[in-house]
Amino acid sequence: MRIDVFTIFPGLVDDFCGESLLGKCRTNGLLDLRLHDLREHTTDVHRTVDDSPFGGGAGMVMKPEPIFASVEAADPPRPLLLLGPGGRRFDQSMAHELAELAAAGPGAGFSLLCGRYEGIDHRVREHLVDGELSIGDVVLSGGEVAACLVIEAVARLLPGAMGNAVSPVTESFGAAGLLEEPQFTRPATYREWTIPDVLRSGDHGRIERWRQAQRLHRTLRSRPDLIEARGGLTDVDQRLLEEFPSVPYP
Repeated sequence: MRIDVFTIFPGLVDDFCGESLLGKCRTNGLLDLRLHDLREHTTDVHRTVDDSPFGGGAGMVMKPEPIFASVEAADPPRPLLLLGPGGRRFDQSMAHELAELAAAGPGAGFSLLCGRYEGIDHRVREHLVDGELSIGDVVLSGGEVAACLVIEAVARLLPGAMGNAVSPVTESFGAAGLLEEPQFTRPATYREWTIPDVLRSGDHGRIERWRQAQRLHRTLRSRPDLIEARGGLTDVDQRLLEEFPSVPYP
């Protein structure tokens, strides 16, 4: 999958995406990440990418010229999405949508434009980008952190990206639409806290029922809206909740 990122700080994105799972995806060819420095398409000695807003006001606005020039020179995969607060809220469903773009063939993907300062000249929104994408109701200094979040969420869904193909299905917001169940590892007893007996029973059917019950308990407790989105609890869900009590939460 090809992902192009347009930014004035390409090193921020490159460093983050060079480690861990993303670094492996780039090394093995699953992810073709191309970073474009908007300053390389400025025309003055100071490499200016911003100017004061018409009509006055605080802050600086990113100029349209270097952005248009950079995008037109790269001819990136579409859609080109501006990272900003007014866009569609990014979630796991959208991560799947963007990951599925890779199915179009080699080189298919999408592109991200990172804003900075007070904002971007509106003509970029009107005539260049295909849409706007928001990671939530929070203010950042620029779109680079948001770009890293989107890239990681999408890349880990690519076939072959994760060592265990089941992981994207069972983790939070996976195919079941629930939060992930609590996880335990060795030692079985730590500071007098012991893991649930069912996890050491060897009964894999019962273990899976316990896990599903814990997913339901946790989601009901922390994100009841996800239960509502599934159409509420089924009779099977109710029986699981009755069979297995919830593990303690703070």
